[in-house]
Amino acid sequence: MAELPALVAPDSFKGTFSAAEVAAAIARGLRAAGRDAVELPVADGGEGTIDALMSTLEGELRTVRVSDPLGRPIDASFALIDGGRTGIVEMARASGLGLVAEEERDAWAASTRGTGELIAAAVEAGAERVIVTVGGSATTDGGAGALEALADAGVSVELDVLCDVRTPFEDAGRVFGPQKGADAAMVERLSGRLDELARGYKRDPRGEPMTGAAGGLAGGLWAEHGARLQDGPAFVLGALGFDERMRAAAFVVTGEGRMDEQTLQGKLVGEVATRCRQAGVPCHGIVGRIELDPFSERILDFASLAEATTLEEMEAAGRALVG
Repeated sequence: MAELPALVAPDSFKGTFSAAEVAAAIARGLRAAGRDAVELPVADGGEGTIDALMSTLEGELRTVRVSDPLGRPIDASFALIDGGRTGIVEMARASGLGLVAEEERDAWAASTRGTGELIAAAVEAGAERVIVTVGGSATTDGGAGALEALADAGVSVELDVLCDVRTPFEDAGRVFGPQKGADAAMVERLSGRLDELARGYKRDPRGEPMTGAAGGLAGGLWAEHGARLQDGPAFVLGALGFDERMRAAAFVVTGEGRMDEQTLQGKLVGEVATRCRQAGVPCHGIVGRIELDPFSERILDFASLAEATTLEEMEAAGRALVG
């Protein structure tokens, strides 16, 4: 009987390596040691989700000119799958924090307009439904910029918003504002603006889990366009057929740039580990930096955990798993 392969399903090491690069490095190590490996790059519904989905699903990328967080023109891509009927928009490509230099960060001025323009472009290209992935934003505008762009384009479309946090709308400024350049006084201003927006929306997003994702973009789309808010990791794993692939594997290898307490709270690597534990499939973690206490490690129940910060170290860690 043929030996079952390993399933290599890491998230990206954000700011360093894509999920595909990490998966390829670990798989090289496994194969070099004699274990067949299946590569399945995954994502949490934020930055990198298009790449993860397009590595497995059939589709095409389109590139259009949109606005960056500060209103400057930028070329950004979206994806079309399901024969062009479904679009995928990754808001980080138009409204992401990585598009703004640290000294340029302006939590008040940063707008999601470019994300709205990407959604409109996907609809213009024929999409009847658009999946919006909302991690990694530079914005705390409650989705106002995106909503304005959709109104200007006359677009109303079925929306699924993939979220990697459960933060409600009213907390977006306090929780995410500081990483986007907001000091304490600015956080108060941002929170006041979010409250004002919430009162004017068709539905009040305050108190609803996940509406604060991407500085309230999720809440704005939920309130004004009836978007379905989805748990990002669970949605992506479902779209990629993770459970079926996991059950066909001898073991799973997952990983991310940093494993900390948030990993226990719905982050992708935690979701992978939980599914493996429930299915009785061993799960190994290869991580850039481990910041878990022993109790948290026991909850996740990894068969092994190793740190690796370069592709060479990831490859070596893959070889070591075969023994």
